[in-house]
Amino acid sequence: MVPGVAAQRRAADGERMMLVLRQVGLQLGRLRLGPVHLRLDAGERVAILGPSGAGKSTLLRLIARELPPTQGEVLLDRRPLAQWSAADLARRRAVLPQQHGVAFGLPVELVVALGRVARQQDPAQERIVQEALVQAQADHLRGRRFDTLSGGEQARVQLARVLAQAWDEREGLLLVDEPLAAMDPGLTLSLMQALRHFAEQRGHALVAVLHDLNLAMNHFDRLWMVKDGQLMADCDALPSTLPLLEQLYGTRLRMLQDEWGIAVLPVMAQQTTRSRTEACR
Repeated sequence: MVPGVAAQRRAADGERMMLVLRQVGLQLGRLRLGPVHLRLDAGERVAILGPSGAGKSTLLRLIARELPPTQGEVLLDRRPLAQWSAADLARRRAVLPQQHGVAFGLPVELVVALGRVARQQDPAQERIVQEALVQAQADHLRGRRFDTLSGGEQARVQLARVLAQAWDEREGLLLVDEPLAAMDPGLTLSLMQALRHFAEQRGHALVAVLHDLNLAMNHFDRLWMVKDGQLMADCDALPSTLPLLEQLYGTRLRMLQDEWGIAVLPVMAQQTTRSRTEACR
């Protein structure tokens, strides 16, 4: 475990503590996760990184209460997660899963409105649904059936659903699993900035499972590195984490930094680079 400056600040100030995992573990088939001890404060942005099959999505599902831990406990606002009612939890945290399956051909607006179902009296629902679609750059999809959309379009609509769910909450919890995986580079950057701005405006904590190291290093405060079901590191998203990232993925990486941000690139073998150059002549 590698604590950073942010971790030291959190140890000194517990006023904004939102989420705590106390020695949480889970046995799920062949995957054994944990035990994990973590803390998340309101307003923080955390990227969960690790190779495929490491347990990243499983950790997120534990935090979302989609999976019960086999040991330890998860606390939200100093209350065991298991004690929250479904309605209260839906108002306090929003989840964007990796898969976006909807059983029927629902209209786009209705899919987004599903994020508001925990609110019995919701006179602002129509307005919030429309504004959430705009923020997710999916306003042009109004009136379409969800099952006729492309993968990237479906991802944008589901992002709008999460925004609508967390719209009028303050210092809530946003949990997203590969939210921008089906996007082109320009749209990925634009939506990442929109999601970050949305969370900052409301003081939401944002926890995202990511494979894109550049998104993680440029848009998140902290990194939770998961490997083989174990939390390898909890550290600040700084260039000094490069050796840890290389250890996490078992490959050499190169990090470039300028006034525009940080770029993380895999280092290819010299022979491979030369052969590709010759192929382009």
